[in-house]
Amino acid sequence: MKIPRIPLVLLFTLIALVVTLPGPAQAASHASCNQPAPGEVACLSSWAPLRPSAGFTAAGAPRVGLTPADLRAAYGLPKKGGQGMTIGIVVARDYPKAEQDLAVYRKTFKLGACTTANKCFRKVDQRGGRNFPRADEGWATEAALDIQSVSAVCPGCHILLVEADYPEADVLSESVATAVRLGADVVSNSYGIQEFPGMFALEKKYLRHRGVPILAASGDFGYTKPAFPAALSSVWAIGGTTLSHTKKAGWQETAWKHGGSGCSRYVAEPKGRNTPDCGKRTTSDISMVADAYEKFAVYDTYGLGADNGWIGLTGTSLSSPVVAAMIGLAGNPRRVADPAYAYNHKKAYTDITTGSNGYCENSLCTAGPGYDAPTGLGSPHRLRGL
Repeated sequence: MKIPRIPLVLLFTLIALVVTLPGPAQAASHASCNQPAPGEVACLSSWAPLRPSAGFTAAGAPRVGLTPADLRAAYGLPKKGGQGMTIGIVVARDYPKAEQDLAVYRKTFKLGACTTANKCFRKVDQRGGRNFPRADEGWATEAALDIQSVSAVCPGCHILLVEADYPEADVLSESVATAVRLGADVVSNSYGIQEFPGMFALEKKYLRHRGVPILAASGDFGYTKPAFPAALSSVWAIGGTTLSHTKKAGWQETAWKHGGSGCSRYVAEPKGRNTPDCGKRTTSDISMVADAYEKFAVYDTYGLGADNGWIGLTGTSLSSPVVAAMIGLAGNPRRVADPAYAYNHKKAYTDITTGSNGYCENSLCTAGPGYDAPTGLGSPHRLRGL
């Protein structure tokens, strides 16, 4: 009997559904944002309720989920630093509870207040004003992850949240320029759309800023076509890792099975990188935690109904703001503004040699010694390479 062939796209979709089924101790994950309409970008995170049976500490912190202390321990980060640095976060739509939820998160983990009143936190629209766009619960969850993960890594950094009117490449790119104009020292973008020829015009107009690192998540869809803005040579493409910990082995990283990687159709290969499997730019440049068994703990009370409160998130939407905050913590953003910096300091990163994010026979989807597309040059530890 002849067995019908299954299209690769359908096959990979079925596999993805299987591998993301919840285990016995985990709740099912939900994509943070709705399926994007044609021409819209996708935000790059998923959330699930934290295990209710785990309970809370006396201070009100959830007993499960990655915490600021976990990130400090895993990456050897100092508790202090980043004073005077501003991390720009670009999202679409409004998050009405941003400041209130951030206050709970920071109080819970004893990170100090970061408010509009003390000039640590600022929220603006894409033009820099206060005419905020329509609120959206999905993008609110994305924004909660972004600003709270920045706080986790760099409590001393200021946060500038820029909310674009729509989840579209041009208005989000304009919002990046707004963040830089308003004083952001680093800008993180946790969204993506398949690369396209017109992206170079947006790069030239909005995304090239001397002395300001622009970061973007590589994607949450495994080995596929690269995403804008991560595909651009002027943008740090941040891939995803799975972070795990055991008493015997300590903290370890492997390539995240859903982390984005791919070979660009349009962008030339950066100097200092030799990727025989592509010949053009590949994403990622470096990588950072996107996934852990207990996910990253976030406090979100906008639009989740009965699940309002502590939730757990995964995605390269975590990877990008964590690296942005680490750059702020290191305090030398101008030095690392050009992603080419990484390829001139390859040994600064901790190489990740295991794991894959798809099905191929080369470094475009499989981690190994040296550069590979899923994890790039590796992850920064103790602020090396930043």
